[in-house]
Amino acid sequence: MTREDVKFEKLSEAPGVYFFMGKRREILYIGKATSLRDRVRSYFSSDIAEVRSPLIAQMIQEAVRIETTVTGSVLEALLLETNLIRTHKPKYNTLSKDDKSYNHLIITNEEFPRVLVVRGKDLVKYPEDERLYTFGPFPQGTLFKEALKIIRELFQFYDDRARLGAHSSYTRGVVDFNRQIGLYPKDVGREAYMQTVRHLALFFEGKKQVILDELEQEMLRLAKLERFEEAAAVKRKIFALTHIHDVALMKKEFRGYHDEKRLRVEGYDVAHLQGEAMIGVMTVCEGGEPVPSEYRSFTIRSLKASNDPAALREVLSRRLEHPEWQYPHVIVVDGSTAQKNAAEKVLRDAGVVIPVVGVVKDEHHKPKRLIGPANIIRRHHDTIIRVNAEAHRFSIGLHRKKLRRTRTSI
Repeated sequence: MTREDVKFEKLSEAPGVYFFMGKRREILYIGKATSLRDRVRSYFSSDIAEVRSPLIAQMIQEAVRIETTVTGSVLEALLLETNLIRTHKPKYNTLSKDDKSYNHLIITNEEFPRVLVVRGKDLVKYPEDERLYTFGPFPQGTLFKEALKIIRELFQFYDDRARLGAHSSYTRGVVDFNRQIGLYPKDVGREAYMQTVRHLALFFEGKKQVILDELEQEMLRLAKLERFEEAAAVKRKIFALTHIHDVALMKKEFRGYHDEKRLRVEGYDVAHLQGEAMIGVMTVCEGGEPVPSEYRSFTIRSLKASNDPAALREVLSRRLEHPEWQYPHVIVVDGSTAQKNAAEKVLRDAGVVIPVVGVVKDEHHKPKRLIGPANIIRRHHDTIIRVNAEAHRFSIGLHRKKLRRTRTSI
């Protein structure tokens, strides 16, 4: 597809979910948006391969049309997107291929079910017969946490790690305190709580209208019985569901559009002394600026002797085991062809398309030349040099600390 193929004026400015469709009517990619029109337009910038990834640029070339579904809020768009990706598993929603590190939401099968956030790799701790419902995966952890805060205002639920009715005195205190501050249900019997759990599940399934219909009937029934205070409470629930305050999600989604304009570059380096105290690191620059909070270190496990390309392969393989860390637009490795080839093989084997740049050093360990895609080197030369310098500084510092600890303990 090209920009000329899309009638942007016909796209809604409301929140919703969009679908890039292939020529066989297959879904290639699913995404969510605060504004469908703005979000779809962002895919047709001239530098989409660098702003997003070469894989997304390839997806746009394969697509023949775009379809959309409008939702009542950004929150509903987030949940609908998750359900649709899980159902259809689109080719280019690459993050849905490995959900072991992503958040899932489960509702336990107990007298008073608990609503728990569980990593994909930990789902085995909760056998299917011990779960009423399972939702996810939710790749964007921060956005999901914000969504849960909003959902909790609509549906009060228990999320204690221990079963209700089998608590220590400490846990009972936690439950009582959370009831007092309005996080947990107050003085609610099992029947009323189970209705809340059912409504919560319906909401995650994208069936808000079913909940509203039931609440409307309940409100009319209570009014007919002249139980006006209870009817007013139900009316407030209806209002809350039809006026979801998801400003926090809108802000994060809006920031996400602009983050795409900020190139994320990850730098990798390995430091050791003839194989001793070997450590690998990952550093991050966004918009040309270091982001120290996202730096990571890796103790090399697979090697006893010096082998920088092999150490880099281990570091990058382990990094790819964490898809909850945002994937970079460019990877920078310290070294020449051997290191660059090693990184590219790890990415190729994982089915991930990210360009790699190598920083070749002189005898004084100063950058001598860069190897990799010429257009990326030309446009982002300074960021590449900076993230590489950060990786070298970070790895040397950690290596020296490890070396001191190792030799002190002998």
